[in-house]
Amino acid sequence: MPQTLEIKAISGHAGTVPGHGASRDYDVCKLIDVTTCIGCKACEVACLEWNGYSFTETVFDNSYQTMPETAWNYWNLIRFNEHENSDGSISLLMRKDQCMHCADPGCLRACPADGAIVQYANGIVDFHQENCIGCQYCVTGCPFDIPKFNPSTKKVFKCTLCSDRVSNGLEPACIKACPTGCLHFGSKDDMKELAEQRAAQLREQTSHKDAGVYDPAGVGGTHVIYVLHDIKNPEMYGGLPANPRVPFLVKLWKGPVKLLGGWAMFLGVVGVAIHYLRFGPKDAGHTTGPEDKNERTKS
Repeated sequence: MPQTLEIKAISGHAGTVPGHGASRDYDVCKLIDVTTCIGCKACEVACLEWNGYSFTETVFDNSYQTMPETAWNYWNLIRFNEHENSDGSISLLMRKDQCMHCADPGCLRACPADGAIVQYANGIVDFHQENCIGCQYCVTGCPFDIPKFNPSTKKVFKCTLCSDRVSNGLEPACIKACPTGCLHFGSKDDMKELAEQRAAQLREQTSHKDAGVYDPAGVGGTHVIYVLHDIKNPEMYGGLPANPRVPFLVKLWKGPVKLLGGWAMFLGVVGVAIHYLRFGPKDAGHTTGPEDKNERTKS
């Protein structure tokens, strides 16, 4: 009989996923070393095949990039970005764009539907479409513009970091397909150490003196991290935000406003109860009209 791995969402709701005996129930992490990516797109193909999505028509826009953006049925995209260096030369910067699986996920903070978005004990943020109500609040809550809406099913989708594979002790499909060692998978501590070693190697042995590890603190760190040639300018890697944060309005709505709304509802119920106890139920069969007022005046 298969065992189960307990999961717990930030909202406090619990559930189960299969494969506890072989699962990685520690903090997991995917390391993407953009300095060794060759843009082969094997990870794109592996993602589509594992998740059962068909290939769509690609778009040519004077770039090697397959699609202009990720989509509800295209979760993993290699972005190609031409960058002009200070000496006038051109660098082709490639970055694997996908869900970052934030430690403090804005999508989960924004979601009003119980069980639609969960965060497992190992850090993976997953969407359960059967509980999704299609409000798209998760889209506004994500600082990386990752969740995508399917207008046909009215559901939102994104990369799951192959939670089904990970729960059974396997690595994500894209990791398995990468031919250059650009992608690594393991515990967050191990991947962070490996990334720092690689960044130090780049600083010491190459001209990339600003090489570093992208693990933004504004969202509590992420379970997908990058080694970048230039950590000071992540925006040049296809718009990777320098300091991503959960939008202020999401924090306000799910924090003070939600608390005040709860108190307002409670006080409203209390007020109705006090009015009922003091004045009794309202007699719907008797109304006070102009004739009643005239009768009172005559008497």
